[in-house]
Amino acid sequence: MRNEGWRMMARWKLVPLQLWLNRSGQDMIEYALVAGFVAVAAGAIFPTTLMPTVSGIYSKLQSCFTQAAVFGS
Repeated sequence: MRNEGWRMMARWKLVPLQLWLNRSGQDMIEYALVAGFVAVAAGAIFPTTLMPTVSGIYSKLQSCFTQAAVFGS
């Protein structure tokens, strides 16, 4: 019974090291960072001539959501 406790403590001491060495989720994080960078770059480079059109689309969406919230209640 006493050996079980020592084994459990030894496992818990290895958890931070295992987490540090585990690289399985690294690709997903890198893809998310690249996607975020592309989104920010596209927003910075977005032509100003299209901005009124995009603004109009967002305002139409907002009014549709507002009406849905009012009439859906």
